[in-house]
Amino acid sequence: MSSSPSKTTGQKDSAIGNMKETVGKTFGAHNMAQRGREQHAAGEAEISAAKTQGYAEGTADRMVGKKDSVVGAVSGDKTQQTAGNARQEKGERKQEWNQ
Repeated sequence: MSSSPSKTTGQKDSAIGNMKETVGKTFGAHNMAQRGREQHAAGEAEISAAKTQGYAEGTADRMVGKKDSVVGAVSGDKTQQTAGNARQEKGERKQEWNQ
């Protein structure tokens, strides 16, 4: 796994692992089938880790955005309030994408 988990890499490894497992089972290559199961599991784990990381980043964006929005509203700084609202919305979308 790379230093930062990736849904794309995880999906690739999961799919390749499934193919290796199927080919291994079809031709009686038990070692290939086992390596395929392991690669598939590693890919699924990376997808899960990437989703968790994305959800956490979305939560952070929502919190900072809300704070900026409130501070902007209280201080009368419409630019900060608007930027805060945008960041909060970005965080919500990131959380939805990573559920």
